[in-house]
Amino acid sequence: MPSFQTRLKITGLRPGNPPESVMEAAVEALGTRHHVESHQLQISGGVPQLNLRFLVEATEDRGENQQARESAAMMRDAVERVALTGALSVLRRNRGKWLPV
Repeated sequence: MPSFQTRLKITGLRPGNPPESVMEAAVEALGTRHHVESHQLQISGGVPQLNLRFLVEATEDRGENQQARESAAMMRDAVERVALTGALSVLRRNRGKWLPV
């Protein structure tokens, strides 16, 4: 199964939401469609960033990429209920490298 990664910048919390609710929302949303292999919070350029790795059912490259983009957008929508977000990127693992979709 093809492996994808989504990276989402977090620029703030919405009132009344604890910090852990951000990752919980991301993993729960993405997990409704795909197996989430790993998830972590990193600081990139001084800004928190969620990194989630997930698998997409193998079909053909175009369809897999489209599924990954749609799922990442759905995950971002879920996260935006508890936090303010910035840039979202989706990457695909190809021959040991992460390449933008």
